[in-house]
Amino acid sequence: MVLFFTSHVVSPPYVIYVGEDKHENEELIRWGWPEDVWFHVDKLSSAHVYLRLHPNETLDDVPQVVLDDCAQLVKANSIQGCKQSNVDVVYTLWSNLKKTAGMEVGQVGFHRQKEVRTIKVEKKNEIVNRLNKTKVEKKPDLRAEREERDRRERETQKERLREEKQKEKEEEEKKKQEAELRSYSSLMRSENMTSNQDAGYDSDDFM
Repeated sequence: MVLFFTSHVVSPPYVIYVGEDKHENEELIRWGWPEDVWFHVDKLSSAHVYLRLHPNETLDDVPQVVLDDCAQLVKANSIQGCKQSNVDVVYTLWSNLKKTAGMEVGQVGFHRQKEVRTIKVEKKNEIVNRLNKTKVEKKPDLRAEREERDRRERETQKERLREEKQKEKEEEEKKKQEAELRSYSSLMRSENMTSNQDAGYDSDDFM
């Protein structure tokens, strides 16, 4: 089961989702999206919380109030962390998560430690209560959703490539037409035209 929450502190809102147990976390690690941000209490056991970024958004674009929502949700879903007055929460993009064969179920490492960020969190029940009012339980087919997401991305990239090629073709045609026009204008310049007098065919007045 995956728990979905909605953060309405900004518009458009953000979707936050959480694995119900370590086995569900394992599936989320495997089938996460490149635009997902992973949150976890530092050095303590906790739920794996994910934030889905908006299209074309980077981690730096996420408002602080949204990061606070995610961090509060992580703290509240940590057996040890929820009892402490404050904890550190680490977060990074899903693509930075590293899973090796020797790791336990639900355990992860990082490809690049320098891309892991930390936020200090103090307990704020009002945030967690607000988010809990939006909670929806689902059992999604994570693999199918990821494959559909990748298919749409491939189609978008193909369409963008087609548009770029069409634009290049139109620009080449425009340049060709402009070159032909310049060539025609050059031929029509007076200094490049030959008169009857220049050719030795003097014309008398009509008698």
